[in-house]
Amino acid sequence: YKGNYSEFLEKKAERVAMEQATVDKAKNLFKTELEWMRRQPKARGTKAKYRVEAFDEVKEKAHSGKQTAEMEVNLRGERQGKKILEMHKVNKAFDGKVMLKDFDYVFKRGERVGIIGKNGVGKSTFLNLLTGGLQPDSGKMELGLTTKMGYYTQDETIFDPNKKVLDIVKEVAEYISLADGSEVSASALLTQFLFPPKMQYNFVGKLSGGEKRRLQLMRVLMANPNFLILDEPTNDFDIMTLNVLEQYLEKFSGCVMIVSHDRYFMDRLVDHLFIFQGNGKVKDFPGNYSDFRNSSLQLSNEEKTQKKENSAPAPPKTESKKMSFKEKHELETLEKEMPMLESKKAELTARLEIEREYNKLEAIGKELNSVEEDLEEKEMRWLELSEMRA
Repeated sequence: YKGNYSEFLEKKAERVAMEQATVDKAKNLFKTELEWMRRQPKARGTKAKYRVEAFDEVKEKAHSGKQTAEMEVNLRGERQGKKILEMHKVNKAFDGKVMLKDFDYVFKRGERVGIIGKNGVGKSTFLNLLTGGLQPDSGKMELGLTTKMGYYTQDETIFDPNKKVLDIVKEVAEYISLADGSEVSASALLTQFLFPPKMQYNFVGKLSGGEKRRLQLMRVLMANPNFLILDEPTNDFDIMTLNVLEQYLEKFSGCVMIVSHDRYFMDRLVDHLFIFQGNGKVKDFPGNYSDFRNSSLQLSNEEKTQKKENSAPAPPKTESKKMSFKEKHELETLEKEMPMLESKKAELTARLEIEREYNKLEAIGKELNSVEEDLEEKEMRWLELSEMRA
């Protein structure tokens, strides 16, 4: 498939609609032809041969269904109690660098949070505090008795390359509970996650990077968490797997926290954002990433309009609070450069989907990583300057 994830969804919807329209039309025609077949003599030779053959074709089309191997996620999450997770005046620092300062928050049932912020401002530290990987320097964290964390990290779980895929899953459980209350074996669940029986007896060392990530995702979800933390879940997954994961998360009844550079993926799934601003400061914004960006752009436009309308010079104190000329110029430059980088990212992603030669794939992958890092750095700086302007 050529294109990015959002384009894929649009094209898929169009294709499914066309296929369904064809099937519906064939079903209507099938009913008419079926009546004709029943009215005619039973001897096949006495009927119009061309129409009988056409009837067989219509019948096949009318009863056709899409037979594709798609990942299926039908796992359940444990029920949540009233108390999910409470954080009171939580602080954390490393070598004098403050990562979290006096953070207060009470998580509620079904909450969906996106996390954004430039590298090194405390995002990973925050996730490790939530999952118990780190302890706060001060403050209080209270986890609900029924809260069960599931943490999908961007660092690949180190599986023993000499173990078979099936054995990796059986280490967690041999039978897994599904959303409908039934149970399936580890082998059956692997099949749902696109690991057919033959592949289940392969050694983990033979799996691709994307397959290892899918295996890691399965290990997280099969524990039936009700507080799911996903750190860069869109990396290394094919588009079909991303689509299935998104559908699963839309139906997920527990809490979801997502760190992702894929704004489209995050926009579909989060209700509000924790914006890590540095020096331990975290801003809670009510809305998704696009809402936040549009809000910042609106403030920028309002400020420009007000500046044009106001001919009188601003008082010295007010002027000192505004951005410097250099910062304003930097902001304007970023607003021009970011769309160009997004276009470049889309172009490289499309090339990555169709390229088959390893050396070229590696080169495109490196260039794409470089563009994504540059884009993230510019977006975070843009957000920082937008905050100064607010």
